Amino acid sequence: MRSGYMSASLLIISHNSADCVDACLRAACGTDCRVIVIDNASTDGTLPAVRRAGSGIRFLANPQNVGFAAAVNQGLRSADTETVVILNPDVLVTRSSLDNLMRAFADPRVGAAGGKLVHADASTDAGFTVRRFPTLASMLAEVLLLNRLWHGNPWNRRYRCLNMDYAKEQEVDQPAGACLAVRRAAFDDIGGFDENFFPVWFEDVDFCRRLQDRGWKILYRPDAVFTHAGGHSVSKLSFLDRQAFWYTNLLRYFAKHHAAWQLFSLRVGILFGLLLRSLLSWAGLRPAGVSVRQALSAYWHVAWNFAIRHDSGRDEAERRRALQPGT
Repeated sequence: MRSGYMSASLLIISHNSADCVDACLRAACGTDCRVIVIDNASTDGTLPAVRRAGSGIRFLANPQNVGFAAAVNQGLRSADTETVVILNPDVLVTRSSLDNLMRAFADPRVGAAGGKLVHADASTDAGFTVRRFPTLASMLAEVLLLNRLWHGNPWNRRYRCLNMDYAKEQEVDQPAGACLAVRRAAFDDIGGFDENFFPVWFEDVDFCRRLQDRGWKILYRPDAVFTHAGGHSVSKLSFLDRQAFWYTNLLRYFAKHHAAWQLFSLRVGILFGLLLRSLLSWAGLRPAGVSVRQALSAYWHVAWNFAIRHDSGRDEAERRRALQPGT
């Protein structure tokens, strides 16, 4: 093994990832890192693709979709290295990118690190690579559609780090969970990822927030460059499920890390934002491929369960079951 990352494992979390996992595994197996794949009940060609990639891969196929956070915890606890790099299956690594990322851990106070995510044309994935922790203002700007109407507003610029110098190494709040290196000691210190964040969204934000609260540093390395396609798993969810899970996990994050009055204010903002989205859907301004009926059904379902009733437990349990194979 190369000395730069001899104590690292690559942990790939897959779910119906047949369209991208081949390239990810070829790149991962081209390094000297241990490769671990945790699959969340894929029903496409993901499992044959992983098995074709080679016998050196440690592979666990979950019979049910346990979610990203739970799969990461499985992988971290099965790894026998000091550092684990969590990867989405649409991320491509290189030896040099891993070498540079591992240099962040020369400082024993660094608990996690991320690199620069780039598109296929090598342009920086600004706004996604690194973000600050959500605030009430930044999330109200999101749910009330201000970010769509005025993308460069000050709350969105700050939250998505749009003015960040991506050429500079620096401490950050939250590198994207699509490619996040974690020190085992830091992972153990905070008890891993919170598995209540299901299936995706805000589990990486919560993890980094708890790391910082415990005094660990989180570092961004500009010379650790990874190609990222983006959004492959969430695109497989129905429009209703995407809305329900995103809002559920946003509110769960605020309930954990913000004052009760901020959580209440966010719920009010969500309600007004969904009313606005409903009106725009009637006017023909809605996501591509989504009918008026689908949009209104999703928005009013979320408004009733999350903004008005404040009780999404039963709805979430039903949606978890619906994502499992054979249901």
